[in-house]
Amino acid sequence: QVQLVESGGGLVQAGGSLRLSCAASGRTFSNYNMGWFRQAPGKEREFVAACSWSAVSTYYADSVKGRFTISRDNAKNTVYLQMNSLKPEDTAVYYCAAAPIGKTWLNNARSYRSYDYWGQGTQVTVSS
Repeated sequence: QVQLVESGGGLVQAGGSLRLSCAASGRTFSNYNMGWFRQAPGKEREFVAACSWSAVSTYYADSVKGRFTISRDNAKNTVYLQMNSLKPEDTAVYYCAAAPIGKTWLNNARSYRSYDYWGQGTQVTVSS
């Protein structure tokens, strides 16, 4: 079992930056691929970014490429999402998720179905 707790959300003006953190506890953090998803009211869960256990492979949604950066510090059992040039459409609850390492993740990293563990979410609101 892995417990995930997101933090770092808040209110920020358009064009600003925010860094989200996801702290993990339980089983060895490095044994999991990690992802960030977001969900706005009335909308489906949306993939944002993902990072393999070794951080060699990273994936980003087209909507955030060039603006968001996913990273991880396995020694601290933490994955980060650095968000720059934020837009009002980035407003959502952001969730981190963990997936046991496996080959299928390489082709399914963008699907929420690939992840077994989820955090409670942290609200990000971008004002115009």
